[in-house]
Amino acid sequence: MKNIFLTGGAGFIGSHFANKLLENNFHVITIDNFDPFYKRSLKEKNISLLCKYKNFKLIEGDIRDKYLLSDIFKKHEFDLIVHLAAKAGVRPSIEDPTGYFEVNVQGTINILEEMRKNKVSKMLIASSSSVYGNNKKIPFSESDNVDNPISPYAASKKACELLCSTYNTLYGLDITAFRFFTVYGPAQRPEMAIAKFANLILNDKPITLFDGKGSTSRDYTYIDDIVDGLYKSIDKLDGFKIYNIGESQGIKLIDLVGIIEKNLNKKAEIIFGDKQPGDVDITFADVSKAKLELGYSPKIKIEDGIKRYVDWLILNK
Repeated sequence: MKNIFLTGGAGFIGSHFANKLLENNFHVITIDNFDPFYKRSLKEKNISLLCKYKNFKLIEGDIRDKYLLSDIFKKHEFDLIVHLAAKAGVRPSIEDPTGYFEVNVQGTINILEEMRKNKVSKMLIASSSSVYGNNKKIPFSESDNVDNPISPYAASKKACELLCSTYNTLYGLDITAFRFFTVYGPAQRPEMAIAKFANLILNDKPITLFDGKGSTSRDYTYIDDIVDGLYKSIDKLDGFKIYNIGESQGIKLIDLVGIIEKNLNKKAEIIFGDKQPGDVDITFADVSKAKLELGYSPKIKIEDGIKRYVDWLILNK
C-alpha cells in the first residue's frame, strides 16, 4: 500500500500526516483548496516542508469539483484514500450550515463515488468528537448514542460517518473513521484555543473565555499522537470502524490558560463571556478500543504538549 490520495494535505493535521507518510517512502498526492478560513500563507508554509520530497505532489483544487476528482482518479492508481479535507469549526458552521454540508458531506460523497467507480477500496476519514454533543456519559465511547449533535459542523461529521457505513454495506469499502479530540501542536489552526490564547497573551492582549468562569473541559490531543493513530491504522483497515483518538485526559479551560501562562512566563488578562451556541460542556475520550485494536498509545500529556507548542511559537515569531 504505497500510493495515497490525501485530501486537505496543506492543513494542520494533513501536512503532519503527509510528512510521516513521505518519511516512510509512501507516494502522496494531495488536494487542497486553500480555503480562506485562515491565512493562505500558513498552509503554503506547511506545503513548502513537503515539497522537498520527490514522492509528493500537490494539486490545488476542491473536493466539490467532481470533474477534477474524476480526472485525478483516472490518472492515478491509489491504494488508500486519506480524507481529511473539511470546513472546520463549530461556531462558523452555525453561520454557514449550507457551506459546511456542501464541503463536508457532498465532498465526501464525491470521494466515495470515485472510490466506487475506480475500485479503490480503502479509506481513512476524519470525524470529530463534536458528534457526541453534550454527552452525559464520561468518558465518551464509540458505542455511545450520537444522534443529538448541537452544531451543523457536528451534524455534517455524523452524516459522513453514516455515508461511509452505507458505502461499506453496499460496496464493501473498508473505511475507518477517527473521532479526533481537539488537536493541537506546531502549526495548528490559529483560531483554536491554545494558539489563539498563546498569541494574545504573548502580545499583551486580553483573552475571552466564553463559558462564564472557565469551567468547561476539553480532551486535548497532541498532533504527534494523532499522526501515530492514523499511521497505525493503515494496515488494519477491515470493514467500517470508528475510533476515538484523544489523550483521555480532560482539563478545564481556566487550567489550560494557567499552563500557557506558565510556559510564556506571562499573566493573561482574562475576560469572561457568555457560552456560545454549539459549544459543548466537556469532551473526554475513551480510547480503549483504539488501544486494543490499533495499538494506539497517546504519549504527550497536556503540560508537555503546551511546552512544545510554546517553544515552537517563540521560535517562529
